[in-house]
Amino acid sequence: MSFLRPEAVAGLSRWREALIGGVVIAIGLWWALTGLGLVVWLGALVAVVGAALLWSGVQRGRFRTASGGLGVVEVTERQVTYLSPVGGGVASVEALTQVDIARDRAGAAIWRLMTGTEVLTIPAAAEGAGALFDVLTQLPRADMEAAIRALHAPPAQAVTVWGHRVRLN
Repeated sequence: MSFLRPEAVAGLSRWREALIGGVVIAIGLWWALTGLGLVVWLGALVAVVGAALLWSGVQRGRFRTASGGLGVVEVTERQVTYLSPVGGGVASVEALTQVDIARDRAGAAIWRLMTGTEVLTIPAAAEGAGALFDVLTQLPRADMEAAIRALHAPPAQAVTVWGHRVRLN
């Protein structure tokens, strides 16, 4: 039996990394303000690490959207796998040429991972789609803010959050 409503648990779960960062900051500041000698410096270091965790957690929390969509996303060894009864597929992070966020016919946000001539389409609400945050952080100059905005308000036209120019020799 849980003492929290399911909505509260979902909200806490969405922001769990940010909450952990806040707790680490509090512990670090407590050590820094009440400790002596080396503990003061260790507390300051722990507070800085907590601030980094808090910043990363806020980014991840903003990135997470609804769940319960069709299919499951897995990211393993720099490979994105989308398992679905209809339209699943695989895309290697090294082979990506462009990453877009668009709107499907129902108005929900979808990811489009392009690898040359193939396109892997993943609903943003698919189970495990939050792992695509880690994929985006691996791509140089990915526009995380544009991705977060497009996920929360799916655009009429596709938004490119990362693109890699292919050079033909």
